[in-house]
Amino acid sequence: MSNHRWARRLTAAASALVFAALSQAGPAAADESHAADGQGSSTAAQAQLPLDRLQITSTRTDAPRLDRPTDIESIGDGSGRMLITEKEAGAVRLYHPDTGLAADPLLDIGDRIATEGNEQGLLGIAAPPDFAHEPALYVAYTSSDAGTLTLSRFPMEAPDQASIPADSEEVLLTEEHSEYTNHNGGEVEFGPDGHLYWSMGDGGNAGDSLDNGQNLTTLLGTIVRLDVSRSCGEKAYCVPEDNPFVSVPDARSEIWAYGLRNPWRFSFDPVDGSMWIADVGQGTYEEVNHLPAGEGGANFGWPCREGPDEFDAERCDSGADYTGPAFSYDHLDGNCSVTGGTVYRGDEYADIAGGTYIMTDYCSANTWGVRPTGGGEYATAPIGELPIQVTAFGADASGELYAVTDLPGGLHRVGFEALPPPVYCTVDYTVDSEWGDGFTASLKVTNTGDDPVEGWTATWDYPGDQEVTNAWQAEVTQDGSTVSASDLGWNSAIPAGGSRQFGVQATFSGDNPPPEEFRINGSVCEG
Repeated sequence: MSNHRWARRLTAAASALVFAALSQAGPAAADESHAADGQGSSTAAQAQLPLDRLQITSTRTDAPRLDRPTDIESIGDGSGRMLITEKEAGAVRLYHPDTGLAADPLLDIGDRIATEGNEQGLLGIAAPPDFAHEPALYVAYTSSDAGTLTLSRFPMEAPDQASIPADSEEVLLTEEHSEYTNHNGGEVEFGPDGHLYWSMGDGGNAGDSLDNGQNLTTLLGTIVRLDVSRSCGEKAYCVPEDNPFVSVPDARSEIWAYGLRNPWRFSFDPVDGSMWIADVGQGTYEEVNHLPAGEGGANFGWPCREGPDEFDAERCDSGADYTGPAFSYDHLDGNCSVTGGTVYRGDEYADIAGGTYIMTDYCSANTWGVRPTGGGEYATAPIGELPIQVTAFGADASGELYAVTDLPGGLHRVGFEALPPPVYCTVDYTVDSEWGDGFTASLKVTNTGDDPVEGWTATWDYPGDQEVTNAWQAEVTQDGSTVSASDLGWNSAIPAGGSRQFGVQATFSGDNPPPEEFRINGSVCEG
């Protein structure tokens, strides 16, 4: 075979996203509550790292396998303890980052929950802001009595009580949910206003077949807002006077927002008090909605709308004011169901992730970051993957994130890392000689940006069966078809406009096609 050359020059610049600085001002009450939870003052800072350089990480804790966990919440009483719900067992478990998972449940209500449907069981939990003085747990579950959606309070005698009697239950609010077992919602959260919020799905089946999404006479397909304080006296709860539908004839006065399909998880930003709602989609889109603090009455459009598009045009109301999502994604790449998270407000990663809302997909584990940029606009980007089947996120007393996974039953610490800045580059790839089943190739990496590159790794995929056997002026490894070539220290710096060269020797059989794409420190050089 005669010697011949391929010359392939690829030129590209991976552009960094530039995000507007976010206002750090928030309601004073939210700031005070945030500080009271033990989360430091620096957590109000917004990350300056562009989202396209943020990478999420996770580490499984040494907690024993959990029984289909559905929620994880910090108690917020200064003890550092966290609450975890187990769906089918009906158990509430205590976890502390230092001591691990308590052996015995804090509460067991497995005798009264429905578990026939995959989405039924013990679904959500919250501890009140004044837990240290008025200890109690608030839980949401599907009842064994016809699958009724149930919100209950379990009073406690002391914050450090080892177990709570199941017969101490005080049922606060129920909603019939007998036709189908899916779309139960189940998030329970205290807002920055001290009121209790609870989410419910549209009643189940598909396509809102029960016509609940736009029906204000039912609590299905809504998020409700309740006053559960002592000021209600003997009442199980009071309806706050400023709830949006208090004066609307025939409407349920408990409703805070509606037009939702299955708002499985929602959360409040502890700094600005805004509300993030992840609504599980059906046809094409999963969506995340965002409401400013104290803004009730939003209609998110289901079943007329799903994500950014119409779902059922025949059930759209031309006079309705639908609130569009802050972010949505489709069902490609294995995506199936959104798991809403929370805004990161911890100290450890504040400089790179502060102010970023984190959410993931239950099936694909694809994970995204979302940041408001002002004027109702949002910056969004994929930030990597988490373990499969994440069902809930929670923040510990210092604002650091945890996630629980369903059938894997894992408890994971969530962290972040900064990816290297983008590199502006060109790569020349030339086959210098070829014989029998071998060849040599030289590569020239040029920095076409304005800033020097301090340390470089070039990666590419061989489209044939090429296998690198030797290299010079770079440390080269190969995993399958992917080759990585890193500097040797002495040649690590590439000044603006400068170049570095290295070479490889490899074997092949059949054709010897050149690589189609090169990446320098993760940035694609494409021409």
